[in-house]
Amino acid sequence: MPQTSRRTSIFTESLIREMSRVAAQHNAINLAQGFPDGNPPEALVAAARAAMDAGRHQYAVTWGSPELRDALAAKLTRFTGLAVDPQRELVVTCGATEAMMVAMMTVCDPGDRVGLFSPFYENYNADAILTGATPVHVRLNPPGYGFDPAELRAAFASGLKAFILCNPSNPCGRVFTRAELSLIAALAEEFDAFVITDEVYEHLVFDGREHVYFATLPGMAKRTISCSSLSKTFSITGWRLGYVHAPAEIIAQARKVHDFLTVGAAAPLQHAVVTALGWGPDYYAGLAAEYQGRRDLLLSYLDKTGLGYSTPEGAYFVMLDVAPLGFASDVECAHWMTREIGVAPVPGSSFFPYPENRYVRLNFAKSAPVLREAGERLLKLKAGR
Repeated sequence: MPQTSRRTSIFTESLIREMSRVAAQHNAINLAQGFPDGNPPEALVAAARAAMDAGRHQYAVTWGSPELRDALAAKLTRFTGLAVDPQRELVVTCGATEAMMVAMMTVCDPGDRVGLFSPFYENYNADAILTGATPVHVRLNPPGYGFDPAELRAAFASGLKAFILCNPSNPCGRVFTRAELSLIAALAEEFDAFVITDEVYEHLVFDGREHVYFATLPGMAKRTISCSSLSKTFSITGWRLGYVHAPAEIIAQARKVHDFLTVGAAAPLQHAVVTALGWGPDYYAGLAAEYQGRRDLLLSYLDKTGLGYSTPEGAYFVMLDVAPLGFASDVECAHWMTREIGVAPVPGSSFFPYPENRYVRLNFAKSAPVLREAGERLLKLKAGR
């Protein structure tokens, strides 16, 4: 029999999704996969019911219903100050996962080099491999997860076609400063590279920090492919609604890629989410405050374990240093925590291209009662094994 493709042997199954299955097997609290444990706002659920009752069951326009693209353009303009053309500069995708794949396939050919920070969300490496591109990693150095400008310059100078930027960052929770982003922008301009942004956590920024949309930096609108989703903002990860925003000439190509990948996102859900995109600034401020409170609750328990971590500046993940527990690997530790402690994390090695076994990732996108129960269980880590 012929062999399957070589590219599929280069990367593994998602450890994040695997740990969700392990959590279910052991009836553990799932702090591995990043999804909220509550329902979306009732007004949004009601809008979905109404859309289905109205018979919106067939294909929407391939690159997004006109109503949704209009609403997305208005929201983007409100938050970025950029004039967004809903007819020519947007494509609605099946979540940010597809948005990132669309962006990669739109701008990269086999053999191109793509830069990304490490630790990174595990899909990015796989996206590069599936595209035929070569990932080039630039370290984010704990505990602050800053980068070395010289290392970043060397990566761009190696001939990058594009650089992937996750901000706020999954998995480390870093929110990049305007100065750091300006440095990336200057290198993208100097070396004529695209920047593909993943900004799904754009509204989850804590302690008064600012989320700077990369496309708003001087000269960057023309070379930025902005990817985001509505999943985290409105607690609808299962709806799979994302989008790509870029200049019209890029989107014209991205729409072709999207069309042949998935045809289109779910039509009734596209119509329903228009309701939420019209909500005012109080919703977004409340969202950030709520998640900051959840962060602080989980960290209050981690403080009592004596294990080290970096305080997340955004998103809803924390990297916990489990090296003092003495396991041979982070994978072994993650399975032990799930089985014996009753809390499922993600092995941190999932996010690094080189051997790294010190960390597990926990998410705090859960209700306060769930986080308290998880926290009480995590206190057993003080006693080790």
